[in-house]
Amino acid sequence: MKLGTRFLAVAAVSALATVSLTGCAAAGAPEGDGKVTIFGGYGEADAKAFQESLTEFGDANGIEITFTSLASFDKDIKVKIEAGQEPDIALWPQPGGLKDLADNLVPLKDVVDLAPIQESLVPGWDSLAKVDGEIYGLPVSANVKSMVFYNPEAFAAKGYAAPTSEAELQALEAKIIADKAGYPWCAGIESGGATGWAFTDWLEQYVLDLYGSDKYAQWVSGELDFASPEITAAAELVQKRLLADGQVNGGGRSMATDGFGNTAPLFETGGKAKGQCFMLRQGSFITGFFPEAIQAEMKAGNYAHVAAFPLPAPEGGTAGVLGGGDLAAVFAGHVDSDVKKVAEFIYSAKVAEKMVSNGVISPHKTFDVSLYPNELNKKIGEAMAAAPLFGFDASDQMPSEVNAEFWLAGTDFVAGKATWAEAAARIDAKY
Repeated sequence: MKLGTRFLAVAAVSALATVSLTGCAAAGAPEGDGKVTIFGGYGEADAKAFQESLTEFGDANGIEITFTSLASFDKDIKVKIEAGQEPDIALWPQPGGLKDLADNLVPLKDVVDLAPIQESLVPGWDSLAKVDGEIYGLPVSANVKSMVFYNPEAFAAKGYAAPTSEAELQALEAKIIADKAGYPWCAGIESGGATGWAFTDWLEQYVLDLYGSDKYAQWVSGELDFASPEITAAAELVQKRLLADGQVNGGGRSMATDGFGNTAPLFETGGKAKGQCFMLRQGSFITGFFPEAIQAEMKAGNYAHVAAFPLPAPEGGTAGVLGGGDLAAVFAGHVDSDVKKVAEFIYSAKVAEKMVSNGVISPHKTFDVSLYPNELNKKIGEAMAAAPLFGFDASDQMPSEVNAEFWLAGTDFVAGKATWAEAAARIDAKY
């Protein structure tokens, strides 16, 4: 369970009309009826921008394309399928739900020319919705959880610089503590009934960075235990980064009860006495939780108090991008020439051009980063485009019972109520 808020770039109809319809995408299927329906879980702003993109492409290609947002997508789409009311295409916010319904879907090799799409995507995105070796889903939009947000004004006041390596990050942490300037990290993990998910993101990042996509996938599937040396080593990195003395205001016990959206200390200027912290690693959606005054500055194009850098990889690791997104699939019995055209469009880098102003990030390394609406979004987009590998949020891919225990046991670990060995045993028992 991860939260998201997103911030309309302009794309011409003529550009939409020139999207290449290569390979089998526009051939080898029954003639369409001029209409294509799509269901998904986008919120109001994203749904509006997505529909505008679809309408422009549809108008340029003689297709009426309708997007409908379902309030509880994973549950609602099953009801639609059972009632025989499934759309032509649907967008899942989690790959697990898509894969569970693969029997109702079409392998995408029978819909689009996969090779150029896979070449365009950041590595890792094309393997998220594979079933029995067949690709059933590919991404339309993404969000990033590997960025560290900071206040440039606060950094400048102390002479600090954004780190580009793990060694520089460690040196910065030590300098902040030695200067008694505040705390290196803002890191609350409280989130009501979902308390603990913010901890899981930290662990997921380091598993991805240290061991790459193959072991990351093994961990998600349960082949690699939480108690394994690999996951234990990643947990120890999180422990050193966040739970060591002076790293977070109040330590792990406070971190377990501090709301993940409490971003005010990042913009404090009163030092330790005011709980000032200097860095916040969170999803790109966290800007929606910044204080109103900071959000107003950002809306006006003033980024004097907000910037971000990618979290450096541990020594010997690879800086992967952790995140989430929405993956689209095509329903069996719904493939015609119009559906093929629309599917190829939504799997292209073009589809995100109107959505990036809401904070959406493109999963394509070929996306024109100049289209991002500001320097912050551009930096996040560049991090995605340049990523050597991508990891979809691991806990969101795990069985629900495992995910729930990951939150609970992880919170106890952070609060000092359980060792990692104890927490890992609890989570492994749920597989």
